Amino acid sequence: MQIGPGLGVAIMMNNYFHDMATGLLVGSGFALHAIIQIQRVMNTPEATLFFLKTNQKMVKLFKFALWWVVLGGVPRTIFYTSFEWANAADKLQIPALAVKHVMMFAAVVWGVIAWRRMQKKVAVLKESLPEEYRARLAE
Repeated sequence: MQIGPGLGVAIMMNNYFHDMATGLLVGSGFALHAIIQIQRVMNTPEATLFFLKTNQKMVKLFKFALWWVVLGGVPRTIFYTSFEWANAADKLQIPALAVKHVMMFAAVVWGVIAWRRMQKKVAVLKESLPEEYRARLAE
C-alpha cells in the first residue's frame, strides 16, 4: 500500500501518541503506587484523603490513556506492515521492534492489573475514612 505524506504524518503521530499513552499508563501507576506508600507510612485521615482525591483524578487519566491505547492500536495495526514494519526491515531493526511491542504489551497488562488491585485498596480506604473526611472526598 502506498502511503502519501499526509497519511504518513497522521500514522506517525498516532503511533507516537499510542506509545505516549502506554507510558502514561505506566507512569500514573508508579505515581499512585508512591503516593499510597506515603499514605501507608503516614496512616492519617489527611494522607488517606489526599490519596483518594489524587486517585479520583488519576483514574480519569488512566481511562483516557487506556482508551487511546485501544483505539490508537486500530490504525496502528492496519498500517503496521506498510509503515512500521517496512521502515524497521530497511534498517534491520525487526528484533528491536518485536522487543518494543512485547515490552509495551506487558506494560499495559501489568498496568491494568496494578490499577485493578489499587482500586480494591481504594474501596477499603474509603470505608476506613472518618465521616467528616468522606464528605470532603466528594468536593
